[in-house]
Amino acid sequence: MGEFWQRFGPQSPEAMMLAQSIVRLILAAILGGLIGLEREFKRKPAGLRTNMFICFGSAMFTILSVQLARAFVGDHTRIAAQIIPGIGFIGAGSILHSRGSVSGLTTAATLFVVAGVGMAAGGGLYLTAIFATMVILVALNLLGRMEERFSLKSLTMTYEVVGASAEDLVSRVNQVLEEERRIMQTVQVGRSNSHYRVQFKVDATQKEHDSLLSKLRQIPAAHRVECLGKEDQE
Repeated sequence: MGEFWQRFGPQSPEAMMLAQSIVRLILAAILGGLIGLEREFKRKPAGLRTNMFICFGSAMFTILSVQLARAFVGDHTRIAAQIIPGIGFIGAGSILHSRGSVSGLTTAATLFVVAGVGMAAGGGLYLTAIFATMVILVALNLLGRMEERFSLKSLTMTYEVVGASAEDLVSRVNQVLEEERRIMQTVQVGRSNSHYRVQFKVDATQKEHDSLLSKLRQIPAAHRVECLGKEDQE
């Protein structure tokens, strides 16, 4: 009994190692959860659970790599090294390509750095993990607002033009887009009573969208022109 208590008691190396692992995993879950909450509030595909699990899993694999190498005399970097291609595979699944436009790059990049935070927490680099989380949150919020404020970011907007002739509307819209050096994407034409509705998407900055909307509303054949909203590309 004394030997068992000496080996597995509160002051034993196994108990101290377990406590250390638990602290690291909890920290990884908290930091990943903070980033995930920010993504969840912005209605991004990879939200709270995804970021928390990736951060927690990266920390757990990092801890396992050290403990398994210590127990079986091996290279502790081999397991941790496989985290990067694994996260790359998940990030690639969040990137979508559609007619020359790409969406999901920010989500993929966030997953990549969240895995780095988990590896830092799992490796016992607590301050590094916390500092990296703060930088990520600042970048996702502050830099995103700066991009919108100074029109540095390309946005995909959906427009709807209503008129009596679909062919005339499409021709006039294409003429305006050529002047603005923009391309009409995913065009949909529908009819409601005696009117036609033409919906299409355009990639441009916020200032360019404002100019485009103003010119579209000057089309004589258009009875109504609306901007239905932007499409998320993060």
